[in-house]
Amino acid sequence: MRLLRSTDLALRVLMRLAVTGDDPAATPTTRDVAAAMDVPYTHTAKVVAELQHLGLLEARRGRGGGLALTGTGRTASVGAVVRAFEGDGDVVDCEGSVPCPLRSACRLRGALRRAQEAFFASLDPLTLADLVADPTGPLLLGVSPPPRADGTFETRPSCIDPQRC
Repeated sequence: MRLLRSTDLALRVLMRLAVTGDDPAATPTTRDVAAAMDVPYTHTAKVVAELQHLGLLEARRGRGGGLALTGTGRTASVGAVVRAFEGDGDVVDCEGSVPCPLRSACRLRGALRRAQEAFFASLDPLTLADLVADPTGPLLLGVSPPPRADGTFETRPSCIDPQRC
């Protein structure tokens, strides 16, 4: 099974915020997180909006604003986050525009569904705290740019042109 890019990005955003801690001076903006992870701002903004909708993070605008995990976000199951982004649909589309002729007697669909659920179930006991425990947390902090004196983060140029990065 392969995760959607939005799922991967959601987990990385949550992990990044988990290592920031409760320090209000270290609340990065969506743009800061996108730059630190070297991903497009527009993709990050969509993922942040969905994470906010799910109640996992809060986004504050304006001076002193930024992203912060909610209490729910700190204790959320990784499996629940992955389910929310991946959806709980079937792995294969047997009822698509050209329905599979084997759909009435196929065992593959059920086997794939059980495998998908086993995948999610293996992630259910994990929390963000588990994901950012040593040695990952300190590494995440090292990858992220340090906050400036005013609490904002230095942004890097876009790496679309490798000559500039």
